[in-house]
Amino acid sequence: MSTLRVLCVGDRFIRAASFADAARGLASRVGADTVETVEYDSGWPDEPFGPVDAVREASGDPQVLTPLMGDVDVLLTHLGPVTRGMIEAAPRLRVVGVTRGGPVNVDLDAAIERGVPVIYLPGRNLGAVAEFVIGTMIALTRNVGAAAPGLAAGEWSSRYYRFDLVGPELRAATVGLVGLGAIGARVAKLAGAFGSRVLAYDPFVAGSPNHVELVDLPTLLRSSDVVSLHARLTPDTRKMFDAAAFAAMKAGAYFVNTARGELVDYEALRAALDSGHLRGAALDVFDPEPPAPDDPLLHRPNVIATPHLAGASVQVAIESVARVVAEVGDYLRDGTITHCANPHHR
Repeated sequence: MSTLRVLCVGDRFIRAASFADAARGLASRVGADTVETVEYDSGWPDEPFGPVDAVREASGDPQVLTPLMGDVDVLLTHLGPVTRGMIEAAPRLRVVGVTRGGPVNVDLDAAIERGVPVIYLPGRNLGAVAEFVIGTMIALTRNVGAAAPGLAAGEWSSRYYRFDLVGPELRAATVGLVGLGAIGARVAKLAGAFGSRVLAYDPFVAGSPNHVELVDLPTLLRSSDVVSLHARLTPDTRKMFDAAAFAAMKAGAYFVNTARGELVDYEALRAALDSGHLRGAALDVFDPEPPAPDDPLLHRPNVIATPHLAGASVQVAIESVARVVAEVGDYLRDGTITHCANPHHR
């Protein structure tokens, strides 16, 4: 009798039990008689993730996990650390499946040395993030974030009916997207459904959907009522939104960042808001994370600040488990890998 042994490392967003339930369905697909699972849940998000034994953004204790690796064929995880020590302790390990768009919690060098592929899920939360972006645009331009705290404090104010304070409906707004990858393209589709004119800047995209106008960055900045950032972080894009970029934006525009905090010079953003050149900002990411509690950006009425939660949805938790287990099953059955973070030719 052949047994497939699967270690399922979850947390309080994507549970180990969810991995285990999906993994049990692998038996018939991969020719195993039975699937045995071991479950471990870390405390994230109630406990913060961080660097663990040379990997980043991880949650879990390698000292607890390493003894569980001895007879494991498959490791499924979300934020669990996959360290060199864990990989070296698993002589039977055939594949690692990670339900993240970037498996920074895995020691890829160690996996490459062992010839263990690491399957990951680029774009796994694109729907959640895109909807979050549209929601924050509406909350920002229509003063939801500014007015709600006043009402909670007992103030019933109609001041946001003043013409100088009301914002545009999306159907009348020009939305500029800096980056037209999977998430940017989904935001473009949703904004277009509202009737927005959609501009996009992305030097790596040659063509675009019919409802999106590809333009250069200066044109996008001076023309957009709302600018939403969806670029990748590279040496060239680090702090691409600096004082010059904010000054180039249309006076009275709004700024949204759900991509990476390192793309923005936050001192320059504060200055643009202080001067009134920008009317507001919605920020889900910061540099560093978390920001300091006394960061003035967090306490401005025209700033909606959230703790990096654009990708949090029920669908992300459920669908990413199903996707990664399906891809692991494909690999175990016939060697097919759709998304591999460490191709063997590296």
